[in-house]
Amino acid sequence: MLGLPRGAEWIVILVIVILLFGPGRIGKIAGELGRSIKNFREGLGNKEEQADTTETTEEKKQ
Repeated sequence: MLGLPRGAEWIVILVIVILLFGPGRIGKIAGELGRSIKNFREGLGNKEEQADTTETTEEKKQ
């Protein structure tokens, strides 16, 4: 039965990825992924702030 990779299988996968992309490119990809996640979280935070502001202005109108 197929399942998630374990111990030695992860090592083999990592070695193959490093051989394909090289350590420099993997670092760039990881950095870009980190920035994307940060921007996504900031976007969610701004959306929540806007929702709070919208609720406050609607309450003032009533």
